[in-house]
Amino acid sequence: MAETNDNHSFPLVLHKDADPSSTGGVAICGFSNVGMVGSIATSHIVKALGMQQLGTVIDYNFPPVALIQNEIPQHPVRVYQGDGIGVFTSDLQFPGHTDVKFAETVLEWFKEGGFDRLFIIDGIVTGELGDKEVGELFGVSSTEVGRERLRKIDIDPVKQGIIAGISGWLLAEGDRRGYDVTALLAECNPMYPDARAAAIATEALSDLVDIEIPLDELLSDARRIEDNVRQMFEMSKNLLPPPDAEFEVDEGDPMIG
Repeated sequence: MAETNDNHSFPLVLHKDADPSSTGGVAICGFSNVGMVGSIATSHIVKALGMQQLGTVIDYNFPPVALIQNEIPQHPVRVYQGDGIGVFTSDLQFPGHTDVKFAETVLEWFKEGGFDRLFIIDGIVTGELGDKEVGELFGVSSTEVGRERLRKIDIDPVKQGIIAGISGWLLAEGDRRGYDVTALLAECNPMYPDARAAAIATEALSDLVDIEIPLDELLSDARRIEDNVRQMFEMSKNLLPPPDAEFEVDEGDPMIG
């Protein structure tokens, strides 16, 4: 992993005492998009699997902020590595004009880290959540192998529609470059951080990668997690300009931002 690049991606700086030779296996990424689903899911995976921080994504245009969790101050965009699994996560929502650069940073980490599959966890708005206690889960993959994996565990495919933002770029580039990229899109409430939607996506991910990811704590602490992430989101709005509008809700196929 290089600390310099050609400006198509953000610099990924290794954490103190990190071992870059330990990377590889399955890559997972989640951002603070609709419903905060990706951020909540990846944070839980890191904690549940006891993963070690490998590096930090740093740019001088990022807000100068340390996010403090369990008494530890951290940069908002981080990468972790565990046994055969890596995680790229962001705890802040950045403006839409940075989406391509963040997506290219993920792809650089994926390629240089020697990972074989990339899974994106994100939220989705369908306009049909209503009073349903549990939302649905949809999947999209850049390869036929990935699409077959989704079919095997009965995840509904997005057959037609638009996927915007970081997830959309990663999927399209996966198709163009021949990378195995799959997005798990959990139906969520866009008005607040939806930890329950994150749990649905994480459970499916566990089945897809055949890695046991305990969910008891995520489910039992869903309300606490939602409150904590909501507070973090409110703090971030004071540090960043509002994100660009990235999607419109249609009555047909789902769309995400």
